[in-house]
Amino acid sequence: MKLNRSVYLTVCMLITFIFQEPIACKGQQKELLLITGTYTTNSSSRGIYVYRFNTLTAQATLADSVITPNPSYLALSPNSQYLYAVNELGGAAGTGKLSAFTLNHTTGKLQFINQQDTHGNHPCYVAIHPSGKWVLAGNYSSGNWSLFETGANGALSPASATVTHAGSGPNSSRQSGPHVHCTRFTPDGKNILTADLGIDQLISYPFSEGIVDTLTKRVTPVTPGGGPRHFTFNQKANRLYLIEELSGNVLAFSFKKNRLKKTQQLPIHSDTTVYPANSADIQLSPDGRFLYTTHRYNNTISAFIVKPNGKLVYKYTQSTLGVGPRNFSITPDGNYLLVANQTSNEIVIFHRNTQSGNITDSGKRISAGKPVCLIWAQLH
Repeated sequence: MKLNRSVYLTVCMLITFIFQEPIACKGQQKELLLITGTYTTNSSSRGIYVYRFNTLTAQATLADSVITPNPSYLALSPNSQYLYAVNELGGAAGTGKLSAFTLNHTTGKLQFINQQDTHGNHPCYVAIHPSGKWVLAGNYSSGNWSLFETGANGALSPASATVTHAGSGPNSSRQSGPHVHCTRFTPDGKNILTADLGIDQLISYPFSEGIVDTLTKRVTPVTPGGGPRHFTFNQKANRLYLIEELSGNVLAFSFKKNRLKKTQQLPIHSDTTVYPANSADIQLSPDGRFLYTTHRYNNTISAFIVKPNGKLVYKYTQSTLGVGPRNFSITPDGNYLLVANQTSNEIVIFHRNTQSGNITDSGKRISAGKPVCLIWAQLH
């Protein structure tokens, strides 16, 4: 009996569910490129590392590395030809930089194109417009962000705009001034949305053809002292989920006509008088059915079920099997979840059950100096 594709894939997922092991299904790509950003200060790391990742064995093999200082956050262009990395520098090390590279999808090799000043200190986030024509960099320490135009060859022009935030928050040790963190375009490309950890605000700026409208910006306050860090949109772009670094709260919003409306708030822990949550990243599974967050105060990852109405239901919290979990990433097929444990200098590879959302230790590790960002690219 010949099975059609949908039935075939369902059988594959059922076998994965039963045995907790991914198997090779027709149409599943055997190898991907895993691109890793790191901190190079007081580290064995040289910069950016590219691995060939086997999706059947969870084995990673180094394909290339490039020397560049503190490439702490990475973004791949929509056509996947260009990689952009912030160089998280500030103070005596100089102001922050944004670097551009070409990516060879056959060999995994990176080639430096050029670099520009971000006009701020310690850039910690980079994002690309859906058209690929503009790139954003958020500067944490100086509380500002900059916009760059890209050329036909992926090269960055000098910043065409820099916007600086103002204010402070109730946590005097962490919120004495603005701290721009996640800075990205909305999925339709018509707005720039920033999470400012220092002033507890999500700020949206209308954007069109390289022009930023700072006069009609829209401000959405979040938890006082919460410290908004990273956010993610669902596939329909009508929901936004936010992780607060200081409180550990997960916030859910509806998103319509550039208006955010909070619909839910879930705490991960409540004892912030003793220690901050030090939460780091938030991401949805490829099918949008599960949400995950990482927390550095106790080196854990938490999972939530995403209901059809967008509401979250807490599922579990477990160890990341390392110290200092920052960014994490799920393979496009959903079968693996990788966590960058910065302090223990290791990327931990978990099997992920696509039906239950549960993750289990694969036993595989990638040794890396202070890994902090993980992204995927196709291997041709």
